[in-house]
Amino acid sequence: MEFGILMGDQPVSTPASEHLDLMLRKVEAAQKAGFTYLTIGQHYLYDGFRWFQPVPMLARLAAELDDHVKIGTTVLVGPVQHPVALAEELATLDVITRGKLVVGIGTGYLPHEYDVFDKPFKQRYKLLEELIEVMTKMWTQDRVTHHGQFYDIDDRPTHVRPLQQPRPPIWLGAMKEMGVRRAARHGDVWTITPQQTIAEVESLIGTYVGERVARDLPLHKFPLRRELQIGDSPEGALDDFAAVARSKYVSYADQGMSLLDRERVEQDFLANLKDHVLLGTGEQVREQIRDIAARLPVGPLLVRPHWPGMDAEQTEAYLEKVGREVVEPLKDLESVGFEGVVAEVRAQASAGA
Repeated sequence: MEFGILMGDQPVSTPASEHLDLMLRKVEAAQKAGFTYLTIGQHYLYDGFRWFQPVPMLARLAAELDDHVKIGTTVLVGPVQHPVALAEELATLDVITRGKLVVGIGTGYLPHEYDVFDKPFKQRYKLLEELIEVMTKMWTQDRVTHHGQFYDIDDRPTHVRPLQQPRPPIWLGAMKEMGVRRAARHGDVWTITPQQTIAEVESLIGTYVGERVARDLPLHKFPLRRELQIGDSPEGALDDFAAVARSKYVSYADQGMSLLDRERVEQDFLANLKDHVLLGTGEQVREQIRDIAARLPVGPLLVRPHWPGMDAEQTEAYLEKVGREVVEPLKDLESVGFEGVVAEVRAQASAGA
């Protein structure tokens, strides 16, 4: 099992130079602890918290990478951007990283980001699909012609291609059946969000596999995002998690993230979020991960080592502890494969025929 981190935001009250130092120290500590994926998300005009833009930030961090470590975007707000500009920036980044880039992309959830870029929020999923189509052409063809609903390109040459062929891996997040089908059609993997329970994911795997099998597309294990907190006891770990994460979850609810209600998060944080977090003693967390790996074809497992307001020393201590108690002991863990689901999907298809 491989492990990765999500590098996120910091209060705008934190000086930008201090924020950059935090990012660099986080990368160093994560690699020392055995993490092999370093990822960052994206927002525009975000209230109260600073998000460094991922492409220039990852280009800077590329200079700090060990040979076996990959970097990625988790996730870019794709539909607000022009596919030509984004494709060339990401291809350049793949060259800078010598082919270590993973492209996580999604729609985001903030209407104001669409408003300022003059993009229709209600058509964000169609925008996302066409964006990926154009970028794939940009990455794989010498000349591009595209006439779609949103973009027109008439026989133009491409001049920046990624090192990875045919293109960098595309990770698409999804929470419901329609999104899972979209991830199967347009991406390489379905990224599982922290808000999804294992049972919910199990119920959707057949949908994903069915779409891939029908199109004769390869199956790759799902990146699994989970919050993780180790403590002396489950209760202590839960309290420690609440201490660092409560204010950010309240902010998520205020910003309009689906599935989060501010009043419920603020008044009963632990009861409403505990099912989304791997927590307990080191052994208990390891057992939770083993159980997930026995049920789902997942990897890497991505965790958040830093919450806004934590300093570099707290983040480094978290990464060292998780590396020692989770990453190293589980480095040889293999999650279940797709064989059983594929056989079931094919049996159902035969029965239907």
